[in-house]
Amino acid sequence: MPSKLSPIATFSIAAADPEAQECGVAVASKFLAVGVMVPWAQAGVGAVATQALANLSYGPDGLRLLAQGVAPVEVIERLTHADAMASHRQVGVVDMQGRSATFTGEQCMPWAGGRTAPGVAVQGNILVSEETVATMLAVFLGTPGRLAARLLAALSAGDQAGGDSRGRQSAALLVVKPGAGYGGFNDRYLDLRVDDHPDPVAELGRIFVLWQLYFEKALASELVPIDSALAAELRRGLRQLGYDPGPDGDWDGSAQAAFEAFAGRENLEERVRTDGQTDRRVVEYFRARVSAPLPYPSPEGRGKS
Repeated sequence: MPSKLSPIATFSIAAADPEAQECGVAVASKFLAVGVMVPWAQAGVGAVATQALANLSYGPDGLRLLAQGVAPVEVIERLTHADAMASHRQVGVVDMQGRSATFTGEQCMPWAGGRTAPGVAVQGNILVSEETVATMLAVFLGTPGRLAARLLAALSAGDQAGGDSRGRQSAALLVVKPGAGYGGFNDRYLDLRVDDHPDPVAELGRIFVLWQLYFEKALASELVPIDSALAAELRRGLRQLGYDPGPDGDWDGSAQAAFEAFAGRENLEERVRTDGQTDRRVVEYFRARVSAPLPYPSPEGRGKS
């Protein structure tokens, strides 16, 4: 029976960036694999965080209502009105118009509550204090940049402000965007989970940095032209790593092919460009690889997995 389930003692933030067409949820808890339960998001629609004595149907049902144009406040009203256990639930909802709402049932375990601002809903239960959600909202609103980084910054701040009064165990970060998944085949831009760890938010941050390297599209300000000096450096490094970039000179098809082979082997294929430019993170990674080659055989005859 649902009443015998343990509550998901959680602090979460659901948010949307209409201009970037991104929405998602960041969450942490003293609960195993919280990322399986709490975060729900649909590209072009919005995001839902369902927690406390969580009713997981709030996720898909809430997204379905948002897709029909129902405002977040009314979405919550409909979900809780149809739920006999609503007093034990907690939920945050945002849509792609920047509307937001949060709900905390009166029987959620203290401290429990939430706050909202345009495009963001923060909520938590069994927290050390209200400072967790207040700090999360303030940090989110005060942090510039992309949605994923802002969500993680808010989650980290909430963790440092007290977080779950029972301790730490898991954390997750989900962001969706139309056609932004791997290879453009789905909308799952970012889906990172730490299911069981003594410091899950910090571990989530470490994995997020790796995700940025392998998958995050570079901003225009991060792009660098492959001019004659960089072309010479890349050719030297490629030869050192066992690739054939062709003779020295301007960046040409042979050099591009060798660089793409390097990128593919290093799982950087999502960052490859064909317009005579690359980006700062790729150059930094390449220089590190040239300085400290990994202990595996040369590229020839070695398949990628």
